Amino acid sequence: MKPSFGRTVLAGLVGGLAFNLTMFVTYRLIGFGLHGQGILMDPKLQSPKLISVWTTPPLPRVLQMPPALIMVCLLGVGIIHAFFYRLVASVWPAGVVQRALHMAFWVFLLVFVFWEFFTPFNQLHEPLPLIGLELFFWLLIATAEALAIAAVMERKPADRRVKVP
Repeated sequence: MKPSFGRTVLAGLVGGLAFNLTMFVTYRLIGFGLHGQGILMDPKLQSPKLISVWTTPPLPRVLQMPPALIMVCLLGVGIIHAFFYRLVASVWPAGVVQRALHMAFWVFLLVFVFWEFFTPFNQLHEPLPLIGLELFFWLLIATAEALAIAAVMERKPADRRVKVP
């Protein structure tokens, strides 16, 4: 039986929250740094073209928009991913961890690997070691989101029957 529409939306919101938190820790704290001093902005390591995108106007919209709006958009991504999970999870092995790992693998492969190849590598000439670091970040993000979605989607409804001794 497929989870309800409401449970799917809830799973997406929880997954989106995990996505937001993991992305904050990986990209914001480690990658870019709170004040642009992270490893991904180090001019000794990073492509000048990529640094320019993040520092020269017009700046990326993600830097111009209110952070709350970005968070809401990522919650929307989580909801979309939960509906993907709902559609395909039945063909994966049963269990939260097993299904979460399948989900993380497919999201990572179909979304993040393509993204890293097409934009940072292809358009912005980012060095391969930093792309490797970013792929590791994306793998953590995909896994955190997938675990959150699977935990909600696979949770069994509580047995609310009254037990008579």
